[in-house]
Amino acid sequence: MNAPTIDVSALTDVATLSTPRLRLEPLSIAHLEGVWAGLFDEETMRLTGTRQVFTREAVVRHLESLATRDDRADWAIIDLETEEYVGEIVLNEMDADAASMNFRIALNPGRLGRGFGTEATRAVLDYAFDRIRLHRVSLDVFSFNPRAQRSSEKAGFRHEGRQRDTMFWDGEWVDSILMAVLSTDERPLAP
Repeated sequence: MNAPTIDVSALTDVATLSTPRLRLEPLSIAHLEGVWAGLFDEETMRLTGTRQVFTREAVVRHLESLATRDDRADWAIIDLETEEYVGEIVLNEMDADAASMNFRIALNPGRLGRGFGTEATRAVLDYAFDRIRLHRVSLDVFSFNPRAQRSSEKAGFRHEGRQRDTMFWDGEWVDSILMAVLSTDERPLAP
């Protein structure tokens, strides 16, 4: 078997992806207000385990840097019906030798429970395997977030394990659920 070879050009020139209800466009400074709103929502911060306090200047620098990165792909999730920013979805932490990347998604307040996360995740996984040519995409989700676990499973992620006490939040230790999908796994059909 040949060593895996990823297509880095798919990271330096991130494509816009389309689904029946969403447009995933390269995340940029144009999405600053939507990103900013999500960074201060208490529930979003809890679900993602975010404790960092962000400055507007740091967020601007981050968004401006994304277009030149060759080790990640970031998308803004846009609701086609309203043209509103729904959240962001990211492939990061590239391991080129293993043809693998980490996956994360954060939906803004009021956007949960509508299937946007699963729909966007399926599109990004197709891009990861068909365009970037990754072999593995992995994530971890906190045990107090079964909604994200179910959404990830619907998109094709499989449960791989549990890390105990990975975060201390609201006076309690929380476990992380490890999940991954391989290029060789059967992809679920969209409903």
